[in-house]
Amino acid sequence: MNITLYDVSVWVLPLVIAITFHEAAHGFVAHRLGDNTAFELGRVSFNPLKHIDPFGTLMLPAILLLSHSPFLFGYAKPVPVNFRALRNPRTGMVWVALAGPATNIALAFFAAAAFHVLTYVPAGAEQWLADNLKNAVVINVILAVFNMLPIPPLDGGRVAVGLLPNVLAAPLSRLEPYGMLILIGILIVLPLAGSQFGLNLDVISAIVRTSTGFVIRLLLLVTGNA
Repeated sequence: MNITLYDVSVWVLPLVIAITFHEAAHGFVAHRLGDNTAFELGRVSFNPLKHIDPFGTLMLPAILLLSHSPFLFGYAKPVPVNFRALRNPRTGMVWVALAGPATNIALAFFAAAAFHVLTYVPAGAEQWLADNLKNAVVINVILAVFNMLPIPPLDGGRVAVGLLPNVLAAPLSRLEPYGMLILIGILIVLPLAGSQFGLNLDVISAIVRTSTGFVIRLLLLVTGNA
């Protein structure tokens, strides 16, 4: 796989912006709802260095990309939130969790809408900007859809814990310490194991791809690009 400097230039910028705004949104909403943990630690910030995890954001995706993994996976430094400090811990947790994916959908919307300004951009920069905008739509929608999977510590898992009755929420919340291992298992290990026996066990990736495609088509339609 030949990755050029141009490829890096049109993927890194939208990726860094998507991750930075996603994490900052969590901290901002938590601050507004009564928890100052992230604010006091300087994590309510648009400085990407505050949110990038050297392994999860850079090394892991690169390793998976170079090893032709069936699914690219990575993560940023989680914004620390003390849910007990929120004025209403249960509903507050839902709003804090939704803030990240909602911000990514908003960024994807603005990137899609910005396609209409390409005709005003100098010819030499038009293709580069178009590729950045296209990748911004894709990255932000994937980040939003993936994070809404109902598996703690993903945002969707925390939303589920906040909305489900206690009899279901309690056992789901106890999965959080093992969430990363569960994700790696179902996204990477299971599909690779299935391929050894001629089985397609890449179910979660298929769900994410289908959902991502639907959301992108909807955004393009709403912004007049369809």
